[in-house]
Amino acid sequence: MPSTMEVKCESDDCELDMFENHYTYDLPDDHAVTDLTCPYCGGTDLSEIEV
Repeated sequence: MPSTMEVKCESDDCELDMFENHYTYDLPDDHAVTDLTCPYCGGTDLSEIEV
């Protein structure tokens, strides 16, 4: 099963509560939530949701 990462946008102006990335390929070891942008507002104030 591919790895996933659940992410929350922390922007007060964003209406997206969370999104999930599904990875189907090998990621670099230094890949982190800071490499992503919000698909709704384009913001970069994101945090990973630990489940």
